[in-house]
Amino acid sequence: MKSIAWPAAGLLMSGCMLLPPDSRMGEAGDVPGSWSATREAKAGIDDDWVGRFGGGDLKALVGEAYEANGDLRAAAARVERAAAVAKGAGAAARPQLNATVSGSRDARNFIGFPIGNGGGGQGVLRSINNTYGAQLGLSWEIDLWGRVRAGEQAALADLQAQGNLYRGARASLAAQVVRSWLLVSELNGQIALAEEALETRRDTAELIRGRFERATGEGQASASQLRLAETDVETARSALEARKGELDQAVRQLEILLGRYPAARFVGESSLPAVKAMPPAGLPSELLLRRPDILAAERQLAAAGRRRDEAFLAFFPSFSLTASGGQSTDQLRNIFDSDFGVWSIAGQLAQPILQGGRLKSQLEVRTAEEKEALANLQQTVLEGFGEVETALAADRFLAARVGAIDSAFEMARDGAESARRDFTLGTGDVLTLLASENRRIDLASQRLTLRRLRLENRVNLHLALGGDYKI
Repeated sequence: MKSIAWPAAGLLMSGCMLLPPDSRMGEAGDVPGSWSATREAKAGIDDDWVGRFGGGDLKALVGEAYEANGDLRAAAARVERAAAVAKGAGAAARPQLNATVSGSRDARNFIGFPIGNGGGGQGVLRSINNTYGAQLGLSWEIDLWGRVRAGEQAALADLQAQGNLYRGARASLAAQVVRSWLLVSELNGQIALAEEALETRRDTAELIRGRFERATGEGQASASQLRLAETDVETARSALEARKGELDQAVRQLEILLGRYPAARFVGESSLPAVKAMPPAGLPSELLLRRPDILAAERQLAAAGRRRDEAFLAFFPSFSLTASGGQSTDQLRNIFDSDFGVWSIAGQLAQPILQGGRLKSQLEVRTAEEKEALANLQQTVLEGFGEVETALAADRFLAARVGAIDSAFEMARDGAESARRDFTLGTGDVLTLLASENRRIDLASQRLTLRRLRLENRVNLHLALGGDYKI
């Protein structure tokens, strides 16, 4: 996809450079000096976080989504629309020149005029007139108080806001692709685990069947144990099909993000990547300069403030100049002959007096919109801080859970091996064997899911910190 130029102030040149409104980020609210969830304040921007998760293949998928995703193309179109609006926002303050060429022919009848040499008769006299003209007209509303300029700056701030929203959409899309890719990788691992579990339960059922066939005096008990083992086999078969269905759904969703037809043809990785080092969190104050949604909210506040100024300045008188020059003749061949030239020039000063409350109402609307934009900025900043704090804290908790589940899995695996060995030697019971194997399989599945959740939380942290700034 064609990149969006940033900043876009260069789009607006009207005799001199039009600057956007000043920043109002200072009104965003109190900013803490450090994160509560971590003592690290390492600064910087990880501009290759996608590659750190999945290398060049994952970066290629994200690039494909950038090119083909419909939502992102719509966001880019909104930037282009805002640029077009900003270009035309100051048209009223620029001289307007129009060229016209006109022609008319009219006839008039005069009844009652005498006809002939003093005779008493009356008749009709017809007069036919031709008029042709060529004219250039110039009009210009002089922006004495800066009302039109305020509207221009508001439109430019809107353009900057849309540019930041586009950046945010790109970062969000990248995060969605990475999360979907991680889910597909986990489900590939879950399917392999489910196939292993099915094979293990089949082996266990055969082992129990062998004991049942050799059993004497315990036939009823052994038969129920065999049925329990066979039930576990069918349960494992159902779990395998469920995992395949989940993978099919996840693959189709990823293909939609990539702009592909959802045909479930994407294969994905067979294992999850390792968890990398934490990204640089920096200081909370840096977040105000990094997150696209915060930057967009600040620009929306700046635009709302300038529109309030525009509504206030509408109470002031307006001054306009008009001028025209050209030719007017009754012969078409003389339309460009300077001997038939005409011209005019006029000035006008207009002061609103009675507007039926329209100007006051408009000012009240703009003032309320500015208050709304300020509240939105402060809430966006607060939510941004919350997302970073939550992701930082969640990483610590998830790391602890992964460590505990890894230890539990190792013990469960040893326990399952011991139970199978005891049962084979005739010293163990069926219920212990089945329970130990079920526990091992469940913990292996939980272990895989927790690894994916920790990786997803890292994606959320990158997104909460503002993405990578690459456009």
